[in-house]
Amino acid sequence: MSAQPSGTPAQVGALAAELGIPAPERIRDAERTKADILAVATREFSDRGYAGARINEIAAKTSTTKRMIYYYFGGKEQLYIAVLEQAYGLIRALEQRLDVEHLDPVEAIRELAGITFDHHESHPDFIRLVSIENIHRAEHLKRSTVLTGLADPAIGVLDAILARGREAGVFRDDVDALDVHQVISSYCVFRTANRHTFGAIFGRDMLDPARRDHQRRVLGELVVTFLTAR
Repeated sequence: MSAQPSGTPAQVGALAAELGIPAPERIRDAERTKADILAVATREFSDRGYAGARINEIAAKTSTTKRMIYYYFGGKEQLYIAVLEQAYGLIRALEQRLDVEHLDPVEAIRELAGITFDHHESHPDFIRLVSIENIHRAEHLKRSTVLTGLADPAIGVLDAILARGREAGVFRDDVDALDVHQVISSYCVFRTANRHTFGAIFGRDMLDPARRDHQRRVLGELVVTFLTAR
C-alpha cells in the first residue's frame, strides 16, 4: 500500500503545487466548472444557433468568466464542438448499454427504437443542435475528432442485432444497419423537430403525453414490420 501524504491540507496542497500535481479539489472544481459551462452553452446554442450565441452571455449565466471559457475550450467554435460531442455522446452511450446479446432480436430492435424515442423526447436541445448543425452543412461536426468515431458504436449495436435476426431467419437480408438507423432517427427527430408546424397544420400535438405510449409502439412495430417483411 502506498504511503499517504501527511501534514495539514494547506501543506499537502503546497507540496502538490511544488511538484506540479493539481490538487484533487482543484480538479473537481475544474470539472464542475466545465460541466456548468457545457450545460449553459448547450441551451444557448440550441436556442440561438451558432451565430446567435454569445460567449459573454454564456459566461454571465455560469459561475465563471469569458476568459475562463477560452482557457478551458479555446474559443467559441471549440466550445460549440464540445457541446455537439457531449450531445451525441450521450445517445451513443445509451445505445451501447443495451444488452442485445441476451434479448430476442425482435425485442432488441424494439428496445433500441424505444431508447432512441425516449432520449430524443427528453433532449429537445439535441434535436435543435442537430438541426442547427445541418444548416451549417455539418462544417463544425466534421472538425471533431470525437464525433467521427461515434458512428461505429451506433452501427455496431445494430449490426449485432441484425446479424442474429438473420441467423434466426427472422430478418430480411437486403437492409443494413444504416437503413434501420435512418428509419428510427427519422421518426424520433421529426416528432420533436416538427412538433409546432405539424400541430398548426393537423391540430395534433405529437408530444401529447396521452399519445406517447401509442407513438412509441408505432415506432417499434414500424421497424419490426420493415425488417420482417418478405
